[in-house]
Amino acid sequence: MSSEDWRIQIELEQDGDQGADFFERLRGGLGDEARELAKALSGEHLAVSRDDNELFVYAATKKQAEHAHAVIEAELRERGLEATISPVEHWLEKEQRWDNEPKDETWEEETAEHGGAPWEVRVGCKSHQEAIALAERLEGEGFRPIRRWRYLIVGTASHDDAEKLAGRLHGEVEPGGEVAWEEAADAHLISPFRLF
Repeated sequence: MSSEDWRIQIELEQDGDQGADFFERLRGGLGDEARELAKALSGEHLAVSRDDNELFVYAATKKQAEHAHAVIEAELRERGLEATISPVEHWLEKEQRWDNEPKDETWEEETAEHGGAPWEVRVGCKSHQEAIALAERLEGEGFRPIRRWRYLIVGTASHDDAEKLAGRLHGEVEPGGEVAWEEAADAHLISPFRLF
């Protein structure tokens, strides 16, 4: 049976062995209020890890994590300890991050944010007139092709979009935009030239 991943992060504000002491209390030395709240977790298995004064509690369900959150708050109150406690966090498998963490911006998003197209499709047409007609058709579809004589450069937001367009137009896909060129080329040889 698969389970999801939920966690709580606790950062104790005191220096010294407070993290170790609190870690040990979670294993069996809970105060009255925390012990009463912990009954809701009877039979459950939560993982707890420690890095100095920072603790992480991992649970299989949101409900378990919420109960653990209440137990930890009660224990901190009883012991008179100051700590920063995160809200219950959920692991987003597809994005490989906790839901309270900012989504990493990809180079594609960064390029698009600066007005560039992260991916480009290069199309060589048979004639100047064919290139004009294709550019007009693509503009009607919402693209902003760049036409130079009988060649078109058409920007897209993703590699998949570029592949689909290239397949349709019999073109070639390459990274586009300044950021992509910095990654694709030598740092000192950034080139505005697109070879056909």
